Amino acid sequence: MQFDPHPSSPELNPDSFTITRRHFVRTMGAAIAGTPFLGVDGLLAGQTGDAAKTAAPEPLVKQLFESLTPAQKSKVCFDWDHKDKNGLLRQHVRANWNITEPIVNSDFFTKDQQEKIEAIFFGHFDPSWHKKIRKQLMDDQGGYGEDQSIAIFGTPGTDQFQFVMTGRHTTVRSDGDSAEHLAFGGPIFYGHAAEEFNETAGHPGNVFWEQALKANQVYKILDGNQRKAALIPKAPPETKIQFKKSADQITGLQISDMTKDQKQEMQSVLNLLIEPFRTSDQKEVKKCIEAQGGLDQCRISFYQAGDIGNDGIWDNWRLEGPAFVWHYRGAPHVHVWVNISADPHTQISAT
Repeated sequence: MQFDPHPSSPELNPDSFTITRRHFVRTMGAAIAGTPFLGVDGLLAGQTGDAAKTAAPEPLVKQLFESLTPAQKSKVCFDWDHKDKNGLLRQHVRANWNITEPIVNSDFFTKDQQEKIEAIFFGHFDPSWHKKIRKQLMDDQGGYGEDQSIAIFGTPGTDQFQFVMTGRHTTVRSDGDSAEHLAFGGPIFYGHAAEEFNETAGHPGNVFWEQALKANQVYKILDGNQRKAALIPKAPPETKIQFKKSADQITGLQISDMTKDQKQEMQSVLNLLIEPFRTSDQKEVKKCIEAQGGLDQCRISFYQAGDIGNDGIWDNWRLEGPAFVWHYRGAPHVHVWVNISADPHTQISAT
């Protein structure tokens, strides 16, 4: 299958395109090995192996920023409060986009800068997930760095900066707690179309499908009345991840209405959702949830529409609270939108 990573119109379905598989052999070798194909480990002084891969991205963002020439900065660096047609750019998220034009694996960046960017990117994830992330990037973009772009907001090393990396099915951020009330530094996105655009029941090869199976375990142990509250005919638009104005606008089954064992299973769902990410982000997610009253104040919804294979394993579902949205769209393939804060008044934009 051949794809073009740059759709002719950003208004089209964000997944309706194909990706050119550049540098296939080199990248596939790295994907199989599950290790970086650039010198990531050597970038972090005094650290090698897993210790290097789990180091915080933020210090490297400062090094990267300082290595950029004025011409490079004019293309990928912005003021903290830079806005475009969608509003505050550092708080925008999409399923498929390049936040800036230069592609990571291009002549725009030097080899040293590319190595720093790679280390920064994989520093957002737990090392146990690096191989899975590489598979997702190979399937969706032709490999790591082949259709990803970056942006830096503010001044790294100060108390106000953010690094953003985007691509198809990928938006990650790091900000050194520049915005203390936001988990992940702002809204993020992840997804995967493993074997084809329209995945079959069971989503063969999809690295994120396990999350949906775990959520469906909760549905299986609900009683009749609970299922009636949790099961909703149709999901809201997947981009609608802004926080509701009031808690009574959130649909689904309230976690506080669950039994002890059901709540334990819900905690397992949350743990699996945050498992791919670095420890500091996992802790921040939990901190934000606790600030809003914990999981008890969240609701879970399962959506009948989009049940691939009509097997009663709900492909589309959503966990939502006053300042927490984890929207999982599994049909026709996996899209996951995440927006978490300690403050329900936080504003973002998503398209």
